[in-house]
Amino acid sequence: MSQYNKPVADKPTSVQIGKAAESLASDYLQQHGLKLISRNYRAPCGELDLIMQDHDHMVFVEVRFRRHTRYGSGADSVTASKQDKLIKTALYYLQQHPRQAKQAVRFDVVSLSAVDGRSNIESIKDAFQAEG
Repeated sequence: MSQYNKPVADKPTSVQIGKAAESLASDYLQQHGLKLISRNYRAPCGELDLIMQDHDHMVFVEVRFRRHTRYGSGADSVTASKQDKLIKTALYYLQQHPRQAKQAVRFDVVSLSAVDGRSNIESIKDAFQAEG
C-alpha cells in the first residue's frame, strides 16, 4: 500500500501573521520613544495587543494588519463595538494596576498593510476616546 503525502504549505497562519504584525508595531513605536509594558494582555472582557508608556501617558495600542487595502485600512476595521471592548479591557487593566491608573490614558491604532510587497505602517495617535 502506498501513501500520498501532500506537501504542507509554508503559508503562515493568521496567529503567526498577527504576532509578526504586533512585533513590527512594537518595534516601530519603541523607535519613536514609547516603552513596551505588556503584549497580548488578556482579561475576561477582551485582549489588548500592546500596552505602552509614552512619557506621562499609558497607551493602549490596537494593531491591525491588512494584506490588501481595497476594503480599507486596518484602522478602518476598529469599529465602535471593538473600541468599546478595548476600553472595557483597558479599564480592567487599570483596576488591576492602580499605580498606572493615575496616568493619562490614550488609545492608539497601528495599521499595517502590504503594498507592492512592502510593509506600510500607519500609527494613529489618540485614535478614539473613552466616553465618560
